[in-house]
Amino acid sequence: MDFSIFGQMAESGAAMGMAYALIAYGFQLTYAPSKSVNFGQAECVMLSAFIALTLIGTGMNYALAVVLTLLAGSLLGMLVERVAVRLALQQKNEGWILLTIIFGLFGGSVAENVWGRDDRPLPTPIPGDPIAIGSISVTWYEISIVVGALALMVVIELFRRKTLLGKAVEAVAADPEVAGLMGINSNTAIALAYALSGATAAFAGILIAPITTVGPTMAAGLILKAFSVAVVAGLESGFGVIVAGLVLGMLESLTSVYVGSGWREAPGIILLVAILALRPNGLFGKATVRKV
Repeated sequence: MDFSIFGQMAESGAAMGMAYALIAYGFQLTYAPSKSVNFGQAECVMLSAFIALTLIGTGMNYALAVVLTLLAGSLLGMLVERVAVRLALQQKNEGWILLTIIFGLFGGSVAENVWGRDDRPLPTPIPGDPIAIGSISVTWYEISIVVGALALMVVIELFRRKTLLGKAVEAVAADPEVAGLMGINSNTAIALAYALSGATAAFAGILIAPITTVGPTMAAGLILKAFSVAVVAGLESGFGVIVAGLVLGMLESLTSVYVGSGWREAPGIILLVAILALRPNGLFGKATVRKV
């Protein structure tokens, strides 16, 4: 076995795995307090990338464009919660599944009509030249995905654990009824969770756009894998999505080299089926306790 090839493919797979993990983390953020997820998350990633492309295209400073894109992603997440999720949760049904899918389809149509169907590169100050670490070549794009994803997740975790608003979301996730008795508005907490999820989608769009380019279908494949990562890790485990994302990304990359590119998707499918059969709550999920 050529260990330089093994290390190179594992490294590139780990970088893509962190992109999966970041998007999966967005699923976890909303599932914890509301037991719902946004199945239109791919379109949130894509629309945010287009917003960043538009802002940077006006000559705006890159850092400011990133901040405004994160804000736009947060507002988009809150819009999804208000339009497609809240009523279904109040009626205690699963209508949010279909409504978030419809919202995503509408977002795709908006992107095609406003920006067109052509893929375009996202201008970025991140250098494209690779750097050598031993026998492994690493690009700055890959480094930015890993560092950026970890940094945003750490910031959000600190917000959830150290601020009053974050603790309110955690209280609703732990027990909505008790949180309500304490004066916490569950609708506000869930809306905040969707805002944070929208921000992670926006940041994911910015991070992966230099590699995938910006287009209406840029995140379609990523979302399916990210959701698999969230399920494998457990939809209530923030740490677990990092581990599951890295493992899935490396397995996909190594499989494409040592087995064949046509089998690249096999590890994710096998892993997902195995976890659902053996641990329905995920590797890092907690067992569900039913009160009788």
